[in-house]
Amino acid sequence: MIRAEHIVKSFDGRVVLDDISVEFETGKTNLIIGRSGSGKTVLLKSLVGLHEVDSGRVWYDQTDFTSLGFRDRKAIRKDIGMIFQGGALLDSSTVEENVRLPLDLFTNQSASEKRDRVNFCLQRVRLNNANGLYPAELSGGMIKRVAIARAIVLNPKYLFCDEPNSGLDPQTSVVIDNLIHEITQEYHITTIINTHDMNSVLEIGEKIVYIHEGRKWWEGSKENILQADNRELNDFVFASAMAKRARQAQ
Repeated sequence: MIRAEHIVKSFDGRVVLDDISVEFETGKTNLIIGRSGSGKTVLLKSLVGLHEVDSGRVWYDQTDFTSLGFRDRKAIRKDIGMIFQGGALLDSSTVEENVRLPLDLFTNQSASEKRDRVNFCLQRVRLNNANGLYPAELSGGMIKRVAIARAIVLNPKYLFCDEPNSGLDPQTSVVIDNLIHEITQEYHITTIINTHDMNSVLEIGEKIVYIHEGRKWWEGSKENILQADNRELNDFVFASAMAKRARQAQ
């Protein structure tokens, strides 16, 4: 479980997050949605500690993350997996080397133990025999799957995903969504996904938080988002659906 309590964050005097409180549940896919500039990316980065909040608390289970110093935060960060928007793979490293990187940084495992763990994670994301390939040889969907393998290689308790479907075609997006959802349930991870993809919302949105102008405007599940009595949310859902149709028509 990750819980935000009364989070406030400003940049150059402009309030970007305004008193946000929300709990993200373990074993579920928790989605943060909102228009560009709404504050959803700042919220994600504040939760993981990439931005220091002005006030409020972020809890990882029973630990107050915001009160910890650098060394104590490092212990929690070992339990965090990150999937960045572009995949963030090292271009000069092979798939195996990219996935192995967290093991090299944070463990004392032997070379054979690392190799076994990397192979297991690559098999889990259905990338058998891709070990020796370089990022330039991969499709967009394969890059995202390598990023997922790297994110889970340390058996994280918490998984953060920043626009995991960005730049992918609809069919590949569904594959990535389902994979993240499967891994979340299989390993009982607290997964938080920052997305604007309404397909993701309606397919795997077990808990959805809608951010509007820096405030938590609505929260619920995919079962009730389309019936929500919330004008700003309804406008966002409609605009997202129209944008998707326009992209498909191109």
